[in-house]
Amino acid sequence: MPLPAPIRQRFTKGEDMIKKFMCLMAALVMVSACDTTGVDDGSADANGAGAGGKMGVARPGTQEDLVVNVGDRVFFGFDKADLSAEARATLDRQSAWMKKYPSVSITMEGHADERGTREYNLALGERRATAAKNYLVASGVDAERVKTVSYGKERPAVLGSNEAAWAQNRRAVSVIAQ
Repeated sequence: MPLPAPIRQRFTKGEDMIKKFMCLMAALVMVSACDTTGVDDGSADANGAGAGGKMGVARPGTQEDLVVNVGDRVFFGFDKADLSAEARATLDRQSAWMKKYPSVSITMEGHADERGTREYNLALGERRATAAKNYLVASGVDAERVKTVSYGKERPAVLGSNEAAWAQNRRAVSVIAQ
């Protein structure tokens, strides 16, 4: 039995809406897949090469190279500033990388999770940054190439009041000095 005309029109309009929605989704997928490495984000060096390098490959000796190929951060236990085996392994890779690029200096940023007072977390962040710096220096990196700063709980990597967020915020991060 055929559907009455008003109902047929509703189905047709619904199909048109679905088609428009699917076209919109396809367009969004295509746009999000576009290469953006040619965009000038203001991070170009004196030679005009941006931090992203060409074709999405990290330029050697850059922050992106450090992050992608070495690892820029180590994590700590609750209320701890001692280095785990995993943290030491990351710092060993950082040390080798810094020896490969002797003109690069870093700032070791110490961070804490949101628990505790501001003053306590600043001191804890400083102990974490210093522990990471001392390990790099002991492995042969010139102490003058590694500065430290503590942000305490002021710059969380992950927002949230749960163990997963806190674990990501208890860290020391190596940032190439500008």
